[in-house]
Amino acid sequence: MKRREFLSRAAAGGAILTMPAFLQGCGTQLASIMSEPPPENPFLTSFGVDESTVTQVMSALTSNGADIADAYFQHTRSNKLTFTDSAVGNVGSAVEQGVGLRVVKGDHTGFAFTEDLSLQSMLATAESAAVIAGGTTVTNAPALQFSPTGDLYVVAVPWGDVGVDRKTAILQSIDDKVRAADPAIEEVTMNWDDVDERVMIATLDGSVATDNRPMTRLTLVVTATRDGATQTGFSSIAARAGIDWYTEERITDLVDEAVSRTLVQFDARRAPSGEMPVILAAGASGVVLHEAVGHALEADFVMDGSSPYQDKIGTPIADAEVTLVDDARLPGERGALNFDDEGTLTGRTTLVENGVLNSLLHDKASAQHFSVDPTGSGRRESFRHAPMPRMTCTSMRDGPHSRDDIIAAVESGIVCETYSDGQVDLGGGDFTFQVKNGWLVEKGRVTAPIKDVSISGNGPELLSRITMVGNDSQLDAGGWSCGKKGQVVPVSQGMPTVLVSELLVT
Repeated sequence: MKRREFLSRAAAGGAILTMPAFLQGCGTQLASIMSEPPPENPFLTSFGVDESTVTQVMSALTSNGADIADAYFQHTRSNKLTFTDSAVGNVGSAVEQGVGLRVVKGDHTGFAFTEDLSLQSMLATAESAAVIAGGTTVTNAPALQFSPTGDLYVVAVPWGDVGVDRKTAILQSIDDKVRAADPAIEEVTMNWDDVDERVMIATLDGSVATDNRPMTRLTLVVTATRDGATQTGFSSIAARAGIDWYTEERITDLVDEAVSRTLVQFDARRAPSGEMPVILAAGASGVVLHEAVGHALEADFVMDGSSPYQDKIGTPIADAEVTLVDDARLPGERGALNFDDEGTLTGRTTLVENGVLNSLLHDKASAQHFSVDPTGSGRRESFRHAPMPRMTCTSMRDGPHSRDDIIAAVESGIVCETYSDGQVDLGGGDFTFQVKNGWLVEKGRVTAPIKDVSISGNGPELLSRITMVGNDSQLDAGGWSCGKKGQVVPVSQGMPTVLVSELLVT
């Protein structure tokens, strides 16, 4: 299945993880309307949504009773910029706002949203959600209590204050560096995104969480031609950060990575096929961990019976060297969150500890079902969507081995370094990934680059076949987005170098 087909099927219940595609801007120069910085609290200062209004809306939402209820207000200002042929291409900007209203009563969930933040519209929307959820017992909305604002991603200069000229200067410097790196380089294309998002989440117990969520992402694609052959490589960086995050060191690393990933392919060859040991390289291989293992640990998949980890809590599912965590509280990471999208304070969840399944990822509904505490994993794409359990920053912890020791342990196999396409069957855990950059391993030594390679396997089997875990764990710097049941959210993932005793290589 190609990536485009894979994306289109996400709404049918699958899950995907994609690198950023090049999105075409609307072609209209809209940056000027974004020159004013967003208000500190757009709900109170711009829309007249005060405490009394929120209390009335919550009262209407819970008028037929509620076990869980929330009002998710969102205001998002986003900018996109393309840079190709050494010049700015499309510039696009967008503003969206609205509120999603959800109420859960027993096994019934009511959800509705509106872009109209007038009291009349919100009350009508809340009443619609309340009717969908059913119930007859009235729940009184308590007085509102505002939670302290988090500090995981403080930005000195809001993106609304950053002009196109500052972004263009960064992109032009990257273009110059790439073109100077090698005469074979013919095309340099970049895509820039920045987002200033403000959310306010009011919940059934009266708590109100507010969060200012910046985001930026830069993708670099390099095309080179040598002796009639053309190769393409890419690199991407992303963070919840401001313009000052784009340091000279970070830009140089981006360029070096994209150029090297492109040029090495001229010397790459086909790898042997069949079942063999596979080394998953540190960092970017976290995509395999995320897709093949992480989704099956999201509690909604366990609830509906599609996860292979049903009734496995407390059971060994991997070697004792394997520990997996999901930690939303990593400052500045793309997947980081002060609060999840249900207003729950986020934290660090140890999913697998020393090979034993320790926990699932829970939103409030799944936590209620399993009679456990939520893990701060309730996420939604926007106010137009209801939350569900999702990963944030998922990684494998360090093991005891060096990368060199792991390579030396392989008589004949491959190293998988970067990935371009992939698919996963969440029900059975089967997966296939296209390896963009990799290496051949022969007699304990890396001998040659490889290309046009796919690895296939099963998530639970992959986890059980990890025999060595490296001591070089790192999060991938790229701008990953995860799709699940039609919703896309930003995530981070990573891992150390690991040895999988056997996977199918084709």
